[in-house]
Amino acid sequence: MADVEEFVESAGLYFERLGLSRTAGRIVGVLLTDPGDSTDAPGLCELLGVAKSSMSVALRQLEQGGLIERFRPPRGRRDHYRLAEDVFGRAFQAKMAEFTAFAQLAEQGLAAVGDNPKSRARLELMRDMYGFMGREFPKLLDRWHRERH
Repeated sequence: MADVEEFVESAGLYFERLGLSRTAGRIVGVLLTDPGDSTDAPGLCELLGVAKSSMSVALRQLEQGGLIERFRPPRGRRDHYRLAEDVFGRAFQAKMAEFTAFAQLAEQGLAAVGDNPKSRARLELMRDMYGFMGREFPKLLDRWHRERH
């Protein structure tokens, strides 16, 4: 099990670099490797050794981001959590909004720097790259869905 624990910790660090909390990333790691379909918050707290309040915040973050789903099993007493269907497709779709935001930020920078050629070149590269990604990424996701299903 040491390898699974290592993976869970690596997932925590990875998702933390993407903007989630480390605990949220560790939860994703657990849900990716857990042989069961779901788990509850107290089980996650015990497994990851985190406080109930930290767990609550992380689960809410993941649920609001569309990465996990909360449900109550039949005759269950507690809510359970599982990875959302197409969790990674959803994560990429959420990131697509950032392409537009970065392109708009670059436009704001272009308006601010005036005629400075070096600054303009960097900001134009930023605007053009994120504009390209914003146009092309949805096509790539559509292709992924066609190939996957």
